[in-house]
Amino acid sequence: MQRPHILQVGPYPAWDEEPLNEAFTVHRYFAADDKQAFLAGIGSQVRGIATRGELGANRAMIEACPSLEVVSVYGVGFDAVDLAACRERGVRVTNTPDVLTNDVADLGIAMMLCQSRGMIGAERWVRDGSWAKGLYPLKRRVWGRRAGVLGLGRIGYEVAKRLAGFDMDIAYSDVAQKDFAPDWTFVADPVELARRSDFLFVTLAASAATRHIVNKDVLAALGEDGMLINISRASNIDEDALLDALETKVLGSAALDVFEGEPKLNPRFLALDNVLLQPHHASGTIETRKAMGKLVRDNLAAHFAGQPLLTPVL
Repeated sequence: MQRPHILQVGPYPAWDEEPLNEAFTVHRYFAADDKQAFLAGIGSQVRGIATRGELGANRAMIEACPSLEVVSVYGVGFDAVDLAACRERGVRVTNTPDVLTNDVADLGIAMMLCQSRGMIGAERWVRDGSWAKGLYPLKRRVWGRRAGVLGLGRIGYEVAKRLAGFDMDIAYSDVAQKDFAPDWTFVADPVELARRSDFLFVTLAASAATRHIVNKDVLAALGEDGMLINISRASNIDEDALLDALETKVLGSAALDVFEGEPKLNPRFLALDNVLLQPHHASGTIETRKAMGKLVRDNLAAHFAGQPLLTPVL
């Protein structure tokens, strides 16, 4: 039986590339110099797309593959996939939730600790000899303070569980109060959540409804002693408003794993000393990335075998 033709949008680690090549006929979009000509040549054969969360699959790509049946996303975010185009054509969409939840939550907590205790600067203080000249400037504690979680889904819940271990006063915003979070305070309005928080974690799925939900009002409410931690998607934050707030000290600090236009982030970030910058690697452990890659392949295999999808989005 002929192996299904798959369009691979971006590179994967070798441990994913090899089994993907064994199971499917793979066309590497990312390796093509003339991508439009590449799609024109092989698009009619493509029955599946294997992509990454930040790369997605836009309408032009979907329309260039008239035989397309399924898009399998390596990542929990699927906002970069044109779901409307998929619905119009009956194309199924999957992602890789759950397998990355705990690692993303771990990095969010680590970013909070690192930024609040000034660990990057402290290490530099030791290495450049500054320690011999005096003590490192005092920073702020984490335990016992107030934390807000904007979006109490899978990742937000795991973040809040970890925050509870620091004896923090925890509140959250979501579309409705959650029965599984009786010990945490529900605050419907993101501005009010920010106002009662020392640390505000953004753990929302990205959508048209959540675009720039963290705006200048939220940032001002979080305030000059507050910290914003984003381990969700860049579109959830108004980046210009964030940069303005950090530059003017309306907002105390931020710890960010995602950016508009990444990896080419706004150079204004590089001039700031009150932001921790991370290269979109919240799920970046060997164990999780292997599990994500396997789930991408398993969803594709299930579809082409006529079996139920393991983690359907659409």
